[in-house]
Amino acid sequence: MKTGTLTTPDAEIYYEVRGSGPPLLLVNGGDGDAAMFGPLAGRLAEDFTVITYDLRGNSRSRLTSPPREQWIEEHGDDARLLLDTVAAGEPAYVFGTSYGGMIGMALLARNPGRVRALVAHEPFVIDLLPDADRWHALFQEVYELYEREGTDAAMGRFCGEIGVDAPPAPEAAGSVPEPVREMLARIRANVGTCLAYELRSFVRFRPDAGALRAARFTIVIGGEGPKTLLHRTTQALAEHVGTGTGVTEFPGGHVGFLTHPAPFAAALRAAIGDC
Repeated sequence: MKTGTLTTPDAEIYYEVRGSGPPLLLVNGGDGDAAMFGPLAGRLAEDFTVITYDLRGNSRSRLTSPPREQWIEEHGDDARLLLDTVAAGEPAYVFGTSYGGMIGMALLARNPGRVRALVAHEPFVIDLLPDADRWHALFQEVYELYEREGTDAAMGRFCGEIGVDAPPAPEAAGSVPEPVREMLARIRANVGTCLAYELRSFVRFRPDAGALRAARFTIVIGGEGPKTLLHRTTQALAEHVGTGTGVTEFPGGHVGFLTHPAPFAAALRAAIGDC
């Protein structure tokens, strides 16, 4: 594995590159860390040049300007600059989970020639829901709770409302390898960035349906576990894009790429080939 740092406006982006072949960019969601894609990337590196990275302001991608509210579109620009650097302008396959799927959509809409195919996994497109105003108000409450009581209280409320598990604290992870413990510590530190500067603005993103209809685009969802708010947003995206766009089930739940890396890699290969 090779690592590097890319200088972009207001940030230095940490990235990792594995394997050889056509470029495949994997984009994390909130609180995400490139190491979460490690097991999946290792399997995909047999066929692709797999690019993973920490989103700006998260983990090892430090901000070079004072923290401020962030937007999906500027993260899409980070992804384009990363492809310029690593893939030398070659069109890339892109997989994004949660916010990452939305970042992939922004990248595609602004740079359609740079994306060979896009797979969006459980994108958090809240603004497409008929009750979006209720969720926007809730996320403002979550932010205010964070300001008053800290990350644990805010994440407990947030995760309980949307139906997903919060990431475990490093001290609660039991006997795990040190790199995993380090990853969990980085993710825990990312929570403040997510709650203060990402959540409320990211969920205002509305995908360009025309750009998605014109592209090789697949929408996927975790097929196991309880139904969550992400299931609703994923279906809402399919309806937004229209023209018979369906939703494909992938192994595992919201983090199936981490919990089921081998079958998830097989499903992603198939989706890339089919979309």
